[in-house]
Amino acid sequence: MQGLVDSLMDVPIAAVLAYFSVGILSLIVFLSIFEWVTKYDGWDEIRKGNVSVAMATGGKIFGICNIFRFSIQAHQSIYVSLLWAAGGFLLLLAAYFLFEFLTPVFRIDEEIGKDNRAVGLLAMIISVSLSYIIGAAVT
Repeated sequence: MQGLVDSLMDVPIAAVLAYFSVGILSLIVFLSIFEWVTKYDGWDEIRKGNVSVAMATGGKIFGICNIFRFSIQAHQSIYVSLLWAAGGFLLLLAAYFLFEFLTPVFRIDEEIGKDNRAVGLLAMIISVSLSYIIGAAVT
């Protein structure tokens, strides 16, 4: 099976479709994990107009996709790219928990849930910034 997939990856349009499909699926899975560990319902809060949650979620989406971009760029096989992207996601998730731990003055999730835009913006910037460091490390 792997030989068939690898031979299909030599066809440019097939490679684009494969990476796009795997990237979208990975984004859904990884973002679902983020949603599972946060204390607020992200999509419900966004529907209500909570800009802080939208910024934090946007930062997570960008971070996940950016890590996957670096992984695709650095590896020949879609399997290896996916493994490195998953490893990069775990680092981004660890950074999320570290961010929460390093701010003992207030709870990040609670502030974002209350639409504290300063915290939402900071969460977005941290996700985006760390995705570049993580992405560079997976290459």
